[in-house]
Amino acid sequence: MEFNVKSGSPEKQRSACIVVGVFEPRRLTPVAEQLDIISEGYISNLLRRGDLEGKAGQMLLLHHVPNVLSERILLVGCGKERELDERQYRQIIKKTISTLNETGSMEAVCFLTELHVKGRDTYWKVRHAVETTNEALYNFTAMKSRKDEARRPLRKIVFNVPTRRELTTGERAIEHGMAISAGIKTTKDVANMPPNICNPAYLRDQAMEIAEQHDNLTIEVIDEAQMAELNMNSYLAVGRGSQNESMMTVMHYKGGVPSQNPVVLVGKGLTFDSGGISLKGGDGMDEMKYDMCGAASVLGAMQSIAQMKLPINVIGVLAGCENMPDANAYRPGDILTTMSGQTVEVLNTDAEGRLVLCDALTYVERFSPDVVIDVATLTGACVVALGKHATGMLSNHNPLAHELINASEQSSDRAWRLPLWDEYQEQLESPFADMSNLGGRAAGTITAACFLSRFTRKYHWAHLDIAGTAWISGGKEKGATGRPVAMLAQYVMNKAGVETED
Repeated sequence: MEFNVKSGSPEKQRSACIVVGVFEPRRLTPVAEQLDIISEGYISNLLRRGDLEGKAGQMLLLHHVPNVLSERILLVGCGKERELDERQYRQIIKKTISTLNETGSMEAVCFLTELHVKGRDTYWKVRHAVETTNEALYNFTAMKSRKDEARRPLRKIVFNVPTRRELTTGERAIEHGMAISAGIKTTKDVANMPPNICNPAYLRDQAMEIAEQHDNLTIEVIDEAQMAELNMNSYLAVGRGSQNESMMTVMHYKGGVPSQNPVVLVGKGLTFDSGGISLKGGDGMDEMKYDMCGAASVLGAMQSIAQMKLPINVIGVLAGCENMPDANAYRPGDILTTMSGQTVEVLNTDAEGRLVLCDALTYVERFSPDVVIDVATLTGACVVALGKHATGMLSNHNPLAHELINASEQSSDRAWRLPLWDEYQEQLESPFADMSNLGGRAAGTITAACFLSRFTRKYHWAHLDIAGTAWISGGKEKGATGRPVAMLAQYVMNKAGVETED
């Protein structure tokens, strides 16, 4: 998809389609009014007849409008003007792009970026239009023998901005939007791959492919032999029942000065989670291929960061592993000695993600990180607490927590902070080891983060539980969402001091 930005009058546009908005009730936006004047009331006459009310998401495609140079005009319902917020804006853009892609319009000039969205500027509107367009057009067909594609798909879209002064801002927004969209696509593609293809070695290979495209990105791989030397016994235990070797892939992005302490992103990469000896129920177990979405989102975020050439040092860790039942598999009742020297009593082998992450979080101490953020589909309890809309966030450092929440709001990839109080730590007590790997049913998301916090005392750390936001279950929409790539990319952009306005 090709994106451009321009500033011009609608009557001068010669395109396959012009996209303009209509507010409820049947009230033309300023740009639509201009077209109505040129067409001698053609558009307003249609609205008076009741062809379009202006409700959010309504579409009306017009052909050969009198005195208009473009072949088509797409009227887009935008709802009530005062109620147009960022969520509705993105929904309108998504519906618009899906409609355009089915009309045979291979290019379009879109004036929706001129709409007033509460609290949002031109940069935000253009960038999110780019990201939403790519999201609307995404389709995972890698494993299909026959690919259904539109005969004349949308290939180019031009977003209009009100003044020429805003062209530079719009171009920057497109550049950032494209980079973030590329990372989201990578995350979706890798996460949607079946587990017989996407294993820890596949994660490594994808990281290497991205590194080949960027000079300042290098890859380091920690295999099982090296893990054993490092005493990463907890990580190794989880993968012991699988024929696929556990593998931790470390991506080093060097965009800042050598002396700058890096931001470290750690992603849980359980490429399939059967639950191990504590076997999961069969219903929906196919979706356990998505238990590596943490690693997939770190992979995608690293791609976005490298593509934007951000002036900052970032390390991405893909903690690849597979949890399977086998004669070799670890058991409930086992006691594991982690890389940190702390011991863990295993109460349930399906609480495995924290056993992989705890060693990865100890490993990254060697990088003297500025901050560490881990990303994991860690607990079903997070889905119960926050549903599918917000990522759960917990942190041992208030400034980091605030920065992440701010990035989540800027990126519309929302997160909600949960408490990490000492009282919850008591639920992890064990009579036989330093801690257990399970804190009981109550506050499961929080006690999982409490477990991880015991391995992050040497640096500022935040935990993102994406169990509810990483993928959509069942039906036609089933698949990975690419979250929280946008939030992570935005956080790193903010840390790097990237300007979004002139």
